[in-house]
Amino acid sequence: MQGDNLKNYLHLHFIVFIWGFTAVLGALITLDALPLVWFRMSIAVGIILLFIGIKKIPLKIPRKVFLAFLFSGLVIALHWLTFFKAIKVSNVSVTLACLSTGAFFASLLESILYGKKMVKYEVLLGFVVIIALSIILYGDYFSMLIENLLSSPASFMNILSETPPSKPGYYWGVLLALASAFLSALFAVINAKFAKEYSPVVISFYELLGGVFFLSVYLLLTGSFDAAFFTVSAEDWLWLFALGSFCTAYAFIASVHVMKVLSPYTVMLTINMEPVYGIILAVIVFNEKEKMSTPFYIGAMIILATVILNGILKNYVKKESK
Repeated sequence: MQGDNLKNYLHLHFIVFIWGFTAVLGALITLDALPLVWFRMSIAVGIILLFIGIKKIPLKIPRKVFLAFLFSGLVIALHWLTFFKAIKVSNVSVTLACLSTGAFFASLLESILYGKKMVKYEVLLGFVVIIALSIILYGDYFSMLIENLLSSPASFMNILSETPPSKPGYYWGVLLALASAFLSALFAVINAKFAKEYSPVVISFYELLGGVFFLSVYLLLTGSFDAAFFTVSAEDWLWLFALGSFCTAYAFIASVHVMKVLSPYTVMLTINMEPVYGIILAVIVFNEKEKMSTPFYIGAMIILATVILNGILKNYVKKESK
């Protein structure tokens, strides 16, 4: 039994590693965010449908639930759109660091949608995350101010009177990544109820199908479904297949399997490693493009630490309440 737990724990780390590689693939693929997400979801739908056919999993669900799944599909499609767009306008490291705020958005949404009482330590950790994001955005500027204050007070006053240096792509990347984190949290909160009643494979199939449907309607209305849309390089097709199959269809189905064996707490803490794996992979693959300043890594580590601390505190509170 212990050997099975270890096997599933290592398997979960492999799955999270794959999810971390998703951001790298998004940067490698030359397509814009919209066609990238459409192809990703379409490939995943086809593979999951094949899996459903092999396993003979029934797909019949009530109409009301079907419509709810379609709406969830729109949410996850928008999440991926903002996620990949953030990567395109900034980089992988910035996007993944900001995506770590999803746990706090989830707590906020649970309070708003389900009337769950806000927990004091979650509010406090939320403020810590805001401080960490400020370090990521303005850390270089404040470092320069401190350095000039120590070396030359006159130079310090000159810099202080100037507008902080602008990084439009950097700021847009942060805003898009935060929007992506919010949508991811909304998707998770919505799915929390469905997961108790329906097969995760069926939920995933209909939601991904819903995402493809809404994106297709938008593409049709804007006249974007043309020859150019389907003109994809061989290299991009390779990365798209890896993204749609291993990083989406396989990773989802495999994660459902290990969640039957491992505790939710273990799963949650392990998933928090996704930004760490993703940032490390991005630095290895893209080298200089992904190397960030010291304030960025300080801010990113603070965010990751608060996410992990949030999980530890939640587990402690649950044990105390028993």
